[in-house]
Amino acid sequence: MATLDDAADIASALPDVVEGERHGHRTWFVSGKAFMWDRPFSKADLKRFGDETPPDGPILATVVADLGEKEALLAAEPRGFFTIPHFDGYAAVLIQLKRALKRDLRVAITDAWLACAPPKLADEYLTRRRSRSR
Repeated sequence: MATLDDAADIASALPDVVEGERHGHRTWFVSGKAFMWDRPFSKADLKRFGDETPPDGPILATVVADLGEKEALLAAEPRGFFTIPHFDGYAAVLIQLKRALKRDLRVAITDAWLACAPPKLADEYLTRRRSRSR
């Protein structure tokens, strides 16, 4: 089980991350681009769930590289990952933190960061990561 603080810690460990606020919610940025944010459901979202019970607890949104990656990620069915109609056509997924595994959360946040970081910064990060794993 993961928490919003776990997500914040993972994001803060990545290069050049700034935590701020957007639309009244905690948001994490790299080079001015939001890659992750706290995403509670709006009244419209809740209405779209109809009789279905919406996922509870903190919900995190993370960017993915493109819609193909989003489709592949959701098809893999990692625990706690999902989408809603509001996100149709948008390259991001939602994560019900209390159901997500921390390792899956770490991968999702890192991938979101890589999708938004400037290419040079992303390349430097990947090079450092590869050299540490040798």
